[in-house]
Amino acid sequence: MAGMTARLDVLSAGYAADRVASTVVLIRDGAAVIVVDPGMVADRRRILDPLARLGVDPAAVTDVVLSHHHPDHTLNAALFERARVHDFWAIYAGDTWTDRPADGFALSPSVRLMATPGHTAQDITTLADTGDGLAACTHLWWSQQGPQIDPLAEDQDLLERSRARLLALTPALIVPGHGAPFRPPETSG
Repeated sequence: MAGMTARLDVLSAGYAADRVASTVVLIRDGAAVIVVDPGMVADRRRILDPLARLGVDPAAVTDVVLSHHHPDHTLNAALFERARVHDFWAIYAGDTWTDRPADGFALSPSVRLMATPGHTAQDITTLADTGDGLAACTHLWWSQQGPQIDPLAEDQDLLERSRARLLALTPALIVPGHGAPFRPPETSG
């Protein structure tokens, strides 16, 4: 599909039970090499080894996106010392803090951010247009299995509105905060 050039690879599928790990994603789009939610994992090799298998040096990562500020999604951001770091309201690079709203911000031609509050007021989703359709890296879902009601949500009603706004974009793939990617029910088939 024209204009849909991003490639998405899950580096580590997360989980949340008696232990917790975030789902860590690599997105490549032209010169942009983006890691989403490099948070808690059992061992940093769970991020670094898949990167090496894909031929990506941590120093080549241009951008890190934090879906929100919980440690389980941010803990390993320093693995990518040359990357710009993006959150809901700014870009951080070296000693420069550049304010900007995340909603609609383009990291590359095929990757943009979307404000999706609910789990926290500061949550953002990374949207990547790929050859397989729109992929959404988001904490609007913990995993395909749930929970449907987010036990840590700051505002469940707002989370539901953010889910509806995202699903209106008809994503082909949801990459949840703590699980393997899945196809949303509305696009399954």
